[in-house]
Amino acid sequence: MQRFKDLILTQKPLILERKIKLRWLVGASSIPLFGIIAAFGIAPSSRLDNVPLQTVVENVKLPDFSGQEQSLVFWREEKIQRGDTIGTLLSRLKVVDPEAASFLRNPKNSHSLYQLTPGRTVQAKTDQNGLLISLRYLDAAGDELTVERTAQGLQSKEQSAYLETRVLMKSAAIGSSLFAATDSVGLPDSVATQIADMFASDIDFHKDLRRGDHFTVVYEMLYSNGEPVKVGRILAAEFVNQGKSHRAIYFQTPGGNGGYYTPEGKSLRKAFLRCPLPFSRVTSGFTTARFHPFLLKWRAHKGVDFGAPIGTPVRATADGRVEFRGVQRGYGNVIILQHQGRFSTAYGHLSRFAKGLHKGEKISQGEIIGYVGMTGWATGPHLHYEFRVNDKPVDPLKVALPGAKPLGAQYASAFRNEARPLAERLDLMRSVNLANLD
Repeated sequence: MQRFKDLILTQKPLILERKIKLRWLVGASSIPLFGIIAAFGIAPSSRLDNVPLQTVVENVKLPDFSGQEQSLVFWREEKIQRGDTIGTLLSRLKVVDPEAASFLRNPKNSHSLYQLTPGRTVQAKTDQNGLLISLRYLDAAGDELTVERTAQGLQSKEQSAYLETRVLMKSAAIGSSLFAATDSVGLPDSVATQIADMFASDIDFHKDLRRGDHFTVVYEMLYSNGEPVKVGRILAAEFVNQGKSHRAIYFQTPGGNGGYYTPEGKSLRKAFLRCPLPFSRVTSGFTTARFHPFLLKWRAHKGVDFGAPIGTPVRATADGRVEFRGVQRGYGNVIILQHQGRFSTAYGHLSRFAKGLHKGEKISQGEIIGYVGMTGWATGPHLHYEFRVNDKPVDPLKVALPGAKPLGAQYASAFRNEARPLAERLDLMRSVNLANLD
């Protein structure tokens, strides 16, 4: 019995030691290592109210700011507003510098800024007295104006800015017009014009649009220093018109010839455009009997009249050659183009011709050849357009237009590789739009 008690007494110190070690292990595993050091940095039951304090005062030498005021400079940025003048713009930029104001008012020194395009940004660097040190302005064409103060005075230069290309996607529904739809999602008018040109052979944007039609575009936007400068090319687009989907993919051959194709590789370009004006209204259609507003009698109208303001650019509807440029009685100023042997087109009542246009000149589809006017037998500004087959006028809005050359078989593989990711972007936007409708 005594031996058993001695054994127990002998084991107690061992058990106590194991418990202490166990506590150390538990403590070490539950708090960080640095926490342990901090915990034992102060002995237990230490008093902190008797710790001696000592105040130390040191002289810190401050930098010398004398004369520093003359070197202060400020950068400011303002957006051009409607009604702005050079003076009001410089005032908002805190430029108090009559010499600079006079310099910038001279178009020779700042041609791009002189136009004061609303929405564009101007940056100015001045000293604390408002003296202009430098100025930067990037116009909508991507040209950058830089004005610098040198020992010889203010000097300016304009050069093309470095532009970064980004690919963007947007979608919108038609409410009243294509332009209104693009405006609603912040797309520039140039995008609307490109859309109309791309699908002009399949959709008549004068009369085929319906409320609820919608479109998606994948397009390039050019930036400079993070600021959008201008729209590039549309890379892909889908337009759903009256429930029917039309898709276009841009593809450029190694030879540099670019165009729009369906995802299957069929060219969207027709040999002829339906209309020589991007956007207009038909004021008088093709008919065998019409009361002529100028001659005041009934006679056939062998073309289509498109109402538009004087000076509106007129495009060639197809590749061709200038057959006639001049004046012909009722047509006034007229251009006649010859296309593919048996086809020809006429453009009448022009206010003027494109600069340098002459007989025999080769013309490309979409090229500007003249401008809307009211010369000849016209009672208002409009374009008289005729489409002729073997010199016989036919209705250009109803005739079956010949197609353009298809994409060569040697480019089929390259086209598929480029078209696939663009088509996937269109699919993505379609799924997003459907999800929003749900």
